[in-house]
Amino acid sequence: MKKYQRLAQQIISQIELGVWLPGDKLPSLREQVASSGMSFMTVGHAYQMLESQGHIVARPQSGYYVASRPTLQLPSPHAQVIRDDVVDINTYIFDVLQASRDASVVPFASAFPDPRLFPLQQLNRSLANVSKTATAMSVIENLPPGNVELRHAIARRYAQQGMNISPDEIVITAGALEALNLSLQAVTEPGDWVIVENPCFYGALQALERLKLKALSVATDVREGIDLNALEQALNEYPVKACWIMTNSQNPLGFTLSAEKKARLIALLASHNVTLIEDDVYSELYFGREKPLPAKAWDTQDMTLHCSSFSKCLVAGFRIGWVAAGKHARRIQQLQLMSTLSTSSPMQLALVDYLATKRYDAHLRRLRRTLAERKQQAWQSLLRHMPAGVNIHHSDSGYFLWLELPARLDAGALSEKALAHHISIAPGKMFSTSNVWAPFFRFNTSWAWGEREELAVQQLGKLIREMME
Repeated sequence: MKKYQRLAQQIISQIELGVWLPGDKLPSLREQVASSGMSFMTVGHAYQMLESQGHIVARPQSGYYVASRPTLQLPSPHAQVIRDDVVDINTYIFDVLQASRDASVVPFASAFPDPRLFPLQQLNRSLANVSKTATAMSVIENLPPGNVELRHAIARRYAQQGMNISPDEIVITAGALEALNLSLQAVTEPGDWVIVENPCFYGALQALERLKLKALSVATDVREGIDLNALEQALNEYPVKACWIMTNSQNPLGFTLSAEKKARLIALLASHNVTLIEDDVYSELYFGREKPLPAKAWDTQDMTLHCSSFSKCLVAGFRIGWVAAGKHARRIQQLQLMSTLSTSSPMQLALVDYLATKRYDAHLRRLRRTLAERKQQAWQSLLRHMPAGVNIHHSDSGYFLWLELPARLDAGALSEKALAHHISIAPGKMFSTSNVWAPFFRFNTSWAWGEREELAVQQLGKLIREMME
C-alpha cells in the first residue's frame, strides 16, 4: 500500500470510529503535512482519494469536511439510457472550439496537454535523421497497415503488459480519432445503434453524427464509470452494433474503470455479440507504478478494437495513432485507403527513430510526475477561488478536472462570459446530447502554473459569483 493510501485508510478508520463525525472539519493539508511528516503531494493525493470515494467533501475557501454520506455524482433525476435517433451536436462543438483557438486565451478548454512537456528537440532530431535517409520507396513501404517497425514497437509495448497482439493486427492511423472513426465505420452501417457514455468524449458524438448512426447514451458516474446495469438494459432493448467507451482516464470525467469492471464489461458485450471500440488515448498518463490494462486484455473472442495514439503522451503534431483491430484489420485498411490513403510516412519513420533511442519511458515518467504536480496546483487554486456551491470532482490520472456549478447555472453561459476575459473552459453540453450536464465543465490542468493561470481562475470564480446573484 502506497503512503497516500495508508493515510487515506487511516482517516477512513478514524471516521468509522467516530473520531471525526459527519460535518467535522478535517486538518488542513498543511496541518496534515506537519503532523504526518508526509509530503504535500502525498497528503494531497490522500485527500483527493477520500473525496473521490465520497468520504470527505472539499468546500472552496474553507477546507475539507467529513461527508454526511457518500453521494452519487450524477444529477438526479437522471435517465439511465438516453435514446437519440439523430445526433446533432457538431455545430455547437465546432463553435466552442473555434472560439477558444486564440493564442491570447488561457486554454483551460484544451483537450491536449501542454505541448512544452513533449521532447520536441529530440523528436525534431529524429525527423531530421529520417529526412536524410528516406527514399522514394518510403511512401509505399508505409502504406496501410503502416510502418512495420513501428507496428512491432507497439506490439512489444502490449507484450510488456502481458498482451499478445500481433503486429499484423495493428493499423497505423492519422491519430487516434481516425482509428476510432475507422473502427466505428468498419462494424456499423448508417442507422445502427451505438452505445456511448453519458457524458462522453465529444469526438464520439461527432462520429455518430457524420456516419448517421443512432446513439444510446448510458449513465456514467464520475467515480465508478459506466453503469453496467443500464448498459445491460440498453443491450437487451436495442439491436446494438458497437459500444464506444474510454476505460482509462475517461474524458471528461477522469475515472479509470476497475479491473473487475473491465472484465464484466467485456463479458456483457460478448454475450450480446457487440463490438467494443476502446478509446485508450490517455492510458500512459496514469498515477502510480502500474499501467492499467485496457479492457481488451480480458477479450478472448476478438470483439475489441483497441485505439490509442502518441498524441497525448509524446507529440500531438505528428498525428500518429493506431488500432489493434484483430479480425477487422483488413477492413480498416481498406477504409483508410479510401479516405486518408495512409498516415504520414516521415512522421512514422521519425517515431521509429525516436523509439529506438530508448528515451520514451524516461520521458513518460517525467511527464506523469509533472502532470500530477500541475493537477495538484490547479486543484488548490480552484479550491482557493471557487465560491461555495461549486464542486470539484477529482481523479488521480490524466490532466482533467470536472467542475459542477450550482444546478441553476449554465456552464455554456459561463464559457461565453469567460471568453470575453480570454479564458476558455469546456462546457458539459459538449459531452452529451442531453442537457443534463449543463451545470458542468471540464478544466485542463496540464499548463505550467503561474500568475496568468492564477488570475484566470480568480476571474472564473468572480464570474460564477456574479451568475449566482
